[in-house]
Amino acid sequence: MLETARAALREQADADHARTLQRFFKTGPGEYGEGDCFIGVRVPAIRRLVRRFRGLSPADARTLLRTVIHEERLLALLVLVEQYRRGDAAERGRIYRLYLTNTRHINNWDLVDSSAEHIVGAYLWERSREPLHRLAGSTSLWERRIAIMATFHFIKQGEFAETLVLADKLLADPEDLIHKAVGWMLREVGKRDQALAEGFLRQRYRQMPRTLLRYAIERFPEALRQQYLRGTV
Repeated sequence: MLETARAALREQADADHARTLQRFFKTGPGEYGEGDCFIGVRVPAIRRLVRRFRGLSPADARTLLRTVIHEERLLALLVLVEQYRRGDAAERGRIYRLYLTNTRHINNWDLVDSSAEHIVGAYLWERSREPLHRLAGSTSLWERRIAIMATFHFIKQGEFAETLVLADKLLADPEDLIHKAVGWMLREVGKRDQALAEGFLRQRYRQMPRTLLRYAIERFPEALRQQYLRGTV
C-alpha cells in the first residue's frame, strides 16, 4: 500500500504549484521550512486520498512520515488522525506515541496544525498535561507549536485553563510562528469566553509581540480592538 499511496500522490503532482508551495512555506536557506520539498499536490486532493489509504499499516505510515516529500508527510499525518478517530484505546496510544517520537518530521506549520489537536490534544484530554509543558519548553519551534495547538482540542471541549498557562509560557518566544499560534488560540478562547480572554490580555498585552496581540484580538469589537492596539485599555 505504501508505494500505491506514493504513486497516487504523484498522479496529482503539479510542478508549477510545487514552486509556489516552496515559496509559500519558506523553504529557502535560513527560513523556517529550509530544505522542505514539495511535489505540488493540493490539500483537497490529499484529503481525498485519506479515505482511500486509511488502512495504511503503522510501518507504512511511519515510513511516509519520515520522507523528505512534504505531501507524503501530510498524507501520513491525516491518515493517522483518521485512524486515531476510529481506533480503540490501544490504537490511539500507539498513534500518540508514534507522533511524539517523530516530531522532527512534523516540521512545518500545516503539518502541526492539521494533527496536533486531533492526536496529542485528544490523547491528553483525560490524562496528565505534563507532555505539553515539556514540548512547550523544547528548543524545537515545531514542538512548541504542537504544545499550544494541541490545546485546541481542550478549547473545543470548553476547557481554557491549559491554553492560558501555555500561552503565558510562550509569550516571550522569539518565533513569529509561535506568536501566531498563541494569538490564534487566545482568539479561540475569546470567541467562547471574552471576559476570560480579556482578563488574560489586560495584564499582559503591553508586553506581547505585536503579531500575537493582533491575532488574539482579531474578533473583538473594533473600538475595543483599537484600544488594545493603542495601549489605552
